[in-house]
Amino acid sequence: MTTVVRRRMGVEERREQLIAVALQQFSLRSPDKVTIDDIATAAGISRPLVYHYFPGKHSLYEAAVRRAADELAARFDEPREGPLGARLLRVMRRYFAFVDEHGPGFAALLRGGSAVGSERANAMIDDVREVAYRQILHHLEVTDPGPRISLVIRSWIGLAETTALTWLDGRHIPRAELELQLVHDFMALAAVSAAYDEETGAIVRRIVSLEPPDGPFGELVTRLIPLAQPPTA
Repeated sequence: MTTVVRRRMGVEERREQLIAVALQQFSLRSPDKVTIDDIATAAGISRPLVYHYFPGKHSLYEAAVRRAADELAARFDEPREGPLGARLLRVMRRYFAFVDEHGPGFAALLRGGSAVGSERANAMIDDVREVAYRQILHHLEVTDPGPRISLVIRSWIGLAETTALTWLDGRHIPRAELELQLVHDFMALAAVSAAYDEETGAIVRRIVSLEPPDGPFGELVTRLIPLAQPPTA
């Protein structure tokens, strides 16, 4: 007969395990519906032992949000190499991979928190948005953005969040199509703003000059040209 000996975890190792388990549970169901008992069962420990490491669900939720926020922010980290359209498409693929993996938890976080949410948790999500904003500025090679280009970037980040949340409610549109559409959306927002603002116009002209015809932005032009042509009789 073989006896299974469970290894005793250290304090930090156990905390890391509980955060990972909580994040997994919050990804399966809305955080409102996840209990400490659910987390304890999934971790293979007792309820009192969970409370030994975290005062309550609120603190464990915050720790899980911090982990998720750090991971989501990392999805925007992309080398500044090659055409911008291809870079943004890689970012969107990683972003939607995260959304796909953490569906209910992602939705609960971005919809303003749940019964176990907190101002600190919401602030973490704002940090992710700021990381995304700074990353896009870095890719645009802009250090002192004016109000128009800032609005373009922040609007696009909000659009990506809204698109992801809508996609989760049924996933009726293929994910790859939405990833590409969001890249097109960025250029569309920038192009409209460029009609009113010289700074944005200069940025758009520089981007377009470096884009290959078969890249995401080239495909957008291909899709738009027929719309500008009058219908045939």
